Amino acid sequence: MGLLDIIIIILVIAWLGGFSLHIGGGLIHLLLVIAVIVLVARLLGVNV
Repeated sequence: MGLLDIIIIILVIAWLGGFSLHIGGGLIHLLLVIAVIVLVARLLGVNV
């Protein structure tokens, strides 16, 4: 498990926590978008 995997897991957990507790409004979805972008970049082999 690499550093990007850990970042993705942390972002998704933070998003789930913020989404379920209604913290941050619409901006909390930005965490999910960032996690997906990092995941796609990792799958495509882009150095982030």
